[in-house]
Amino acid sequence: MISLRPDAAVLLLTTVLVLGTLPAQAQQSAEPAQEQDEQARPELPLQQLRLFTEVFGRIKQDYVIDVSDDDLLKYAIQGMLAGLDPHSSFLDAESFRDIRIGTSGQFGGLGIEVGMEDGFIKVISPIDDTPAKAAGVQAGDLIIRLDDTPVKGMTLNEAVKLMRGEPGEDIILTIVREGRDQPLKITVTRAIIKVKSVRSHILEEGYGYIRVSQFRARTGENLVAAANKLKESSGGKLKGMVLDLRNNPGGVLNGAVEVSDAFLDEGLIVYTEGRIADSKLSFSATAGDVIDGAPLVVLVNGGSASASEIVAGALQDHTRALVVGSPTFGKGSVQTIMPIGEETALKLTTARYYTPNGRSIQAEGIVPDIALGRVRLAAIEGQDIGRIKEADLSRHLENGNGKKAADSKPAQSPAAAQIVDDYPLHEALNLLKGLHLLRKTGA
Repeated sequence: MISLRPDAAVLLLTTVLVLGTLPAQAQQSAEPAQEQDEQARPELPLQQLRLFTEVFGRIKQDYVIDVSDDDLLKYAIQGMLAGLDPHSSFLDAESFRDIRIGTSGQFGGLGIEVGMEDGFIKVISPIDDTPAKAAGVQAGDLIIRLDDTPVKGMTLNEAVKLMRGEPGEDIILTIVREGRDQPLKITVTRAIIKVKSVRSHILEEGYGYIRVSQFRARTGENLVAAANKLKESSGGKLKGMVLDLRNNPGGVLNGAVEVSDAFLDEGLIVYTEGRIADSKLSFSATAGDVIDGAPLVVLVNGGSASASEIVAGALQDHTRALVVGSPTFGKGSVQTIMPIGEETALKLTTARYYTPNGRSIQAEGIVPDIALGRVRLAAIEGQDIGRIKEADLSRHLENGNGKKAADSKPAQSPAAAQIVDDYPLHEALNLLKGLHLLRKTGA
C-alpha cells in the first residue's frame, strides 16, 4: 500500500538540519535550556558513525577501482533501507518518475508486481492483460535470472530497471515455481502497460461480475459506474454480484477505501497505526450501497495483496460479503513516498493497517470464509445424446399450460464459458444463487 506525502520532504529535511545543529545550539544556550535540550535530543550512535566513516575511508583508499563519493553514499542509503523490510527503498530520479507514472495507470514494462524474498525477485501478482500474464507468469514465482544476469545480490530497484526496456524487446525470465523440479524459462515481450483497473459483465441474468485488477486513483468511481451499468442491464436491480480481487497486487489507499465504501452504508473501513502522528489515519464508510444490499461474494487468492486485503477485510468484518478462495498475500503495511528534493524520494514503511475488527493481516493475510482448492472444471467430452424424457415419447400428453418445451438448447454465452473454465467463479455464482433464494424465502 502506497501513500504520497508531498510535504514529507520538508519534515525530513528539518529533522536532518536539527540533528546537525544541536551541538552548537547546546554550547550557546544557558544551563537549564542545555539540560532540557539534552533530555529531548536523541542520542547519536557515535561509535557506529566512526565505524561507518572508517569503512568509507578504507573503500576509498583500498578498493580495487576508484568509486565516487556519490556512489558510495548512494549504496549506503540503499543498503540501510534494504535492511529494514522488503518494501522500503531509495528512489532515484528514474525510479521516482516511474512510480508516479505507475500510480496514474500507464507505464512501461512487463506487467508484474514484484517484491524481494531471500535475495530473489518474488512475483506478487501478474497484472491482467499484460505481457507477463499472457506469457504465463504466476503469483508466487521466484525470478532468479533476467536474461543471463543472476538476480541474487541485486536491489529491487536494480532488478526492476533491468526488466524495463523498449516496447517490443524480449526478456527471458528464469523462474523457480512451487511444484516444479526444474527452473522455467519464460520469454516476455516488453510493452507499454495501460492499466484498465475495472472490468465488468453479466454472468447470468441478474448476477453481475466486476473484476478489479489494481487500485488506482479513479478505481472507486470506475467501479461505481460499472455497477450502475450492470444494474441498468438487469432491469434496475441485481440479484447478486461477484467482486473479483484475485491476483490484484494492491495500489493506492484511497482506491481501496472508495471500493469498500461503495458496498457499505456505515462503519469503519480501515485504520493505520505507526510511530508518528501522520501515520495514524482512519477511514469510514458513507451512506449508500451501490448494489442496494444485494448478496456479494469477494474472490481472493495468494496474489491478492495490500489494497485488495483492505477491501476483503472490511467487507468480511462487516459481514457484507462472503470472502471465497485461498488465503491472501499478507501485506499489511503502508509505504509513504517522501520526496527528497525535486527528483528523488524515499519509499518508507510508516504504518501497519488494520481491518475494522482490529486485525493486522501483516504476514498472515485474509483467511477466506469459504476456502477453495486449486481445481479446474472440465466439461465431459463427446456427443451429448441425453436421456429420454416424457416429452420425447410418441403420443405423449401435453402439459395443459399451453407452452411447449424449446426444441434446441440456447447457445452458450462467453460469460457462461468463463464460468465453466473458472472453478472459483463457478462456486461464487452458485453461492450467490443460494443467498438470493434464501432471501426470497425469508430464511
